[in-house]
Amino acid sequence: MKAFLPRPLLSLLLGAMWLLLNNSVSWEHFLLAALLGISIPLLVQQLQETRHQRIRLGKLSAYCLLVLWDILVANLQMARLILGPVKRLQPAFIKVPLRITEPQPLVWLAGTITLTPGTVSCDVSEDGTYLHVHVLHLEDEEAMVEEIQQRYERRLQEIFLC
Repeated sequence: MKAFLPRPLLSLLLGAMWLLLNNSVSWEHFLLAALLGISIPLLVQQLQETRHQRIRLGKLSAYCLLVLWDILVANLQMARLILGPVKRLQPAFIKVPLRITEPQPLVWLAGTITLTPGTVSCDVSEDGTYLHVHVLHLEDEEAMVEEIQQRYERRLQEIFLC
């Protein structure tokens, strides 16, 4: 059974997501949801690492709440900036030095930055030492880098024990 459904929870979630996105539970959509739920995990199982990384769930929950709060605050800040004079905006690209080297926490960091309105993770440097970030409005580059490192990267290091 493990060979047929390597990640049963993922299969269930993919199928449910398909049904929700199509807003239908017709037999055709249900059949396609089952097909996608079974085939996608089978196709990507070789891309996944076999090593399971330990995480601290309590700290992860607190981190998710922090990110949700930051998204709310950033939405309000961006609305104020966008609705104001466009000349006030100071877009820029910054390089954030990375202390994280593991792929999973790095993806979480890049995702967090991209989810927060006004910032987008663009690229990781070839040597993996910098994360390139676009900022819609930058007043102080050092402060922004410090905030990303202290608010997100440090917490992710604690969550993923790296």
